[in-house]
Amino acid sequence: MKETFNHADHPCFNQGVSKHYGRVHLAVAPGCNIRCNYCNRRFDCANEGRPGVTSRLLSPMEALRRLEAAMSGPVPISVAGIAGPGDPLANPDATFRTLELVRRKYPQLLLCLSTNGLMAVPFLREILGAVSHITLTINAVDAGIGARIYQWVRLGSRMYTGIEAAGTLLERQLEAIQLLKRAGMVVKVNTVMIPGVNDVHVTAVAEKMAALSVDVFNAMPLFPVEGTPFAHIRPPTGSEMRALRAQAREHLPQMSHCARCRADAAGLIGHEQPVSTEECAPAGESRNVNKKCARL
Repeated sequence: MKETFNHADHPCFNQGVSKHYGRVHLAVAPGCNIRCNYCNRRFDCANEGRPGVTSRLLSPMEALRRLEAAMSGPVPISVAGIAGPGDPLANPDATFRTLELVRRKYPQLLLCLSTNGLMAVPFLREILGAVSHITLTINAVDAGIGARIYQWVRLGSRMYTGIEAAGTLLERQLEAIQLLKRAGMVVKVNTVMIPGVNDVHVTAVAEKMAALSVDVFNAMPLFPVEGTPFAHIRPPTGSEMRALRAQAREHLPQMSHCARCRADAAGLIGHEQPVSTEECAPAGESRNVNKKCARL
């Protein structure tokens, strides 16, 4: 294996290497600062294959041990990242401590995080010093549409709702991308395609992201989850997603191999390495932890 990976070796950003290099998500970030109408993090079943779930929340040291186990496995790992189950930047101490530990032990790895972008500007210096790749989830570039997707946004002790919430989030997301790209960061944007809500708007998101020099765009189909306001909305069909990505491709390169990974995913995309029983908390403990997270 190469001693040091380059930017092109990130399997989520480069489909060409996704069959050769794996990634490890380290689930150290339970809390979230926004509430999306499609998200419910209370499920911890190992068969729940979607963002926002994990079999166990990890401390930074536990995350390092999990990475060590994956590094000793059969799949070459090129990147370690933090993608939840909440938002990494709503849990900055655990997030940046974990990234620091990983950098010390495995300086050859690429490091990344996935965020809603609400707190990216306040932590810009830490982000630039810690990771090479970042993903922001931006579901609308129109606050009126965003207000249908987000229940609330929390900044410090203040809670925003409605158009004010969506507008506040969008303003901070756009500023973050501008600063991240100015600093040379590799940026991917995820947009969840929600039929009847933002489906005809996704191409506008891609166009706006292209204007901001985003590197990769990932149109993701809605995963309806029980207990959420969008549980009743049907998921997009394969043909709808192909047509949408073809439209978005006119503006930006597309990530078409996304597997909507869990917060504790490991291995090749779409071919996960199972979490060992030693790494999982007892069922009751794990459920309690995730119920607490869902209220944050």
